[in-house]
Amino acid sequence: MAAASVGPSPVEERMPYYKKRVEVFEKFLEREQAKLEAAKAANVAIKVIMPDGKERAAVQGVTTPMDIAKEISASLAKKVVVADVDGHAWDLARPLEGDCALKLFSFDDTEGKDAFWHSSAHLLGQALELEFGVDLTIGPALEEGFYYDCFMGDRTLTEADKARLEKRIEGSVKESQKFQRVVVTREEALSMFEENKFKIEIIQGLPADATITIYRVGPMVDLCSGPHLPSTSYMKAISVTQMSRAFWRGDVKREPLQRVYGVTFPDSKLLKDYQHRMEEAKKRDHRVVGVQQELFFFHPLSPGSCFFLPHGARIYNNLVGYIREKYWEYEYEEVITPNIYNFDLWKTSGHADHYRENMFSFDIEKQEFGLKPMNCPARALHAPDRLGTLSPHTTTLLYPHRPPPPPPPVPGYAFTSLVIMSVMAEVQGFLKLLGEVYEVFGLDCTMALSTRPEGYLGDIELWNKAEQALTDALNSTGKAWVLNPGDGAFYGPKIDITVYDALRRKFQCATVQLDFQLPIRFGLEYASEAGTLERPVIVHRAVLGSVERMFAILTEHFAGKWPFWLNPRQVMVVPISENSVEYAFTVRKELRSAGLHCDVDSTDRKMQKKVREAQLAQYNYILVVGEAEKTAQTVNVRTRDNVVHGMFKLSDVRELMVLERNTRSRDSALSGKGQKPAEGDGAAEADA
Repeated sequence: MAAASVGPSPVEERMPYYKKRVEVFEKFLEREQAKLEAAKAANVAIKVIMPDGKERAAVQGVTTPMDIAKEISASLAKKVVVADVDGHAWDLARPLEGDCALKLFSFDDTEGKDAFWHSSAHLLGQALELEFGVDLTIGPALEEGFYYDCFMGDRTLTEADKARLEKRIEGSVKESQKFQRVVVTREEALSMFEENKFKIEIIQGLPADATITIYRVGPMVDLCSGPHLPSTSYMKAISVTQMSRAFWRGDVKREPLQRVYGVTFPDSKLLKDYQHRMEEAKKRDHRVVGVQQELFFFHPLSPGSCFFLPHGARIYNNLVGYIREKYWEYEYEEVITPNIYNFDLWKTSGHADHYRENMFSFDIEKQEFGLKPMNCPARALHAPDRLGTLSPHTTTLLYPHRPPPPPPPVPGYAFTSLVIMSVMAEVQGFLKLLGEVYEVFGLDCTMALSTRPEGYLGDIELWNKAEQALTDALNSTGKAWVLNPGDGAFYGPKIDITVYDALRRKFQCATVQLDFQLPIRFGLEYASEAGTLERPVIVHRAVLGSVERMFAILTEHFAGKWPFWLNPRQVMVVPISENSVEYAFTVRKELRSAGLHCDVDSTDRKMQKKVREAQLAQYNYILVVGEAEKTAQTVNVRTRDNVVHGMFKLSDVRELMVLERNTRSRDSALSGKGQKPAEGDGAAEADA
């Protein structure tokens, strides 16, 4: 009986297409080489201005950024990975086209990391093609790492495939494959990728005047705008990190894709550090800690919404309470607005034109209504009070609603009506408030001023004054900040605040945004001191960004080891025997009367076991009590980190704990204040 025939593998089926791309690319590369030779013959001198203002001579169409780097120093040439020419990202191996300003970036720079990981995505794409015969779609760099989406039909990738991909990538690195760039016409690009419908769709969607570039690295040729590293030899450490499911264009109705993530570094030590941080991040994952500490859960009957359990509600209420205290300190007034509105509200504000698809809407008596996804339009309905005077410093602590997957809601949003001349003072006050809040949380932050975008609305002079006011406010903080030109909102400039947690991960939480348009749309005016009606400028600002989101960030920042003032489990009282249980509950009652979260472990387990369990549950303090403590009205104090503070009078420990809570200190108020118990005392004896 003849053996059943086996068809070609996916790689064998796609190999003619892969080879055809290389052959066509080589023809286009000959065209680029001819341009280079012509430029050498022309020998046109150009000037290159470096960031320090120094001028360097170069040849148009010949000299590359790498040539300039080598002229400066061999060490710089080894360090740089990508360039910037007149504000445009540029390959180190791409010739300069005329007089220009040149910047050089290393992996340590954001621009360098982006080029490094974008180039690495191409290597991953190459490995996916040669190992699995896929059709590549898109492969961008991420904030840390990269991914490539690929079409495999009904096939899927597994964890076992990571090693295959890594081995293939490592082989490409050892070959020091060069990244080569060519410029092509739309027709040439369509011809090269005619066997890949995804690339064809991308090409057909490009603007008519788009410059189309193609890059080759080894046997892989891809549609790409660049820039890239000079070669694969820069990638010294590689890890394929995970796989997941995706859909073309992010549309569940389109083709299913396999998404493969990876990360690379120029140094193996950096990879080890990354892997350590990722392992630590898994342990700190708020979804894991939230379950372990019984803080919250999620349910499919309310997707995207969090159900807070009693201990989670304690933290949530503490966060809201703290912000309310700060608002009182900074003299904000709180207002309350409804949750449901006629859609005319958002038509007036302009939000309906931009965000309708991300809003919950429904019909009532042939009129369209919706749940509010943001607070500001509703606040505008009563911005001027009944007397028509300016009503500054108001805040809304209600919670907007958006369909999942939701942009973060903005409880803690504030709405301030100002004249332009007082913007600086207002923003200064907010930045001071923000700094105090983040200092309490132990979060570092950076600030960026985002200025007028191309499609801005309003008077240019008003924009200039507002941007200057924000600049002055930022300078007054004494802290470093950066400029994001053209990244402001269409209605006004803004300050974006990025926070960094204990693992140096960054999050966008707080913001300050000036708004010239909302007052116009709602016809807002106020009576000035001169008795004239004036148009205010609105300051939108948020501190937490969202209570729920900040809750998640802090859960991971503290790794579940909450500071005393936030901890829903502050004190555990451990009686050393059944005879001490009654006194343990007396201690609990005393501390609870001061508003402290205190529990008693009255089980019949050994005292050491109960102490250890309390430490693992992340109670800040464990109070061990026995007959001696009952007689003396004292407690024996230790921490979750097993630091023994010693013996305290119950009244003293109550006072010190209240002090630590009220000052929101991250340091123990009991440290160094306890007394060593006498030998033979109950808790000390049981501890021996």
